[in-house]
Amino acid sequence: MRNDFDLTAYRRSTIGFDRLFDILEGRMRAEAGDNYPPFDLEKLSDDRYRITLAVAGFGPDDIEIVAKQGELLVTGRKTEDRGNGDYLHRGIAARPFERRFELADFVEVRSAEFANGLLTILLEREIPEAMKPRKIPIAGANPQLSTVEPEREAA
Repeated sequence: MRNDFDLTAYRRSTIGFDRLFDILEGRMRAEAGDNYPPFDLEKLSDDRYRITLAVAGFGPDDIEIVAKQGELLVTGRKTEDRGNGDYLHRGIAARPFERRFELADFVEVRSAEFANGLLTILLEREIPEAMKPRKIPIAGANPQLSTVEPEREAA
């Protein structure tokens, strides 16, 4: 993917889209950089997602997960040295990493689990009740919803 696209002209002619441009520019920089560790992103349902990172060589104590305002940051740093053994080949990565994920509004981290060299993070979008669409009844369209009492005939 080309990563030399300049968004400056669009920034000058738009108002209120700063966060969108920051996300786009951040993505372009990230794609040009390191793709370690590899990960899968799954959509489990309309509002549930799962991120699985392959972090072989790391343990749960070597990894930190931080969720903050629209961003999920996963960092890994080895706390122990594997020693200076007589390796013929070192193919299991042990270098530090930092992987960022942009989160949409109302997406929250529900859990994280580490097993068999895979870190699994479950996410869920939970829209507050006040933000959910609701149907508004129209008075007068249904006699039961009308607040006007029908006239009574004089006896």
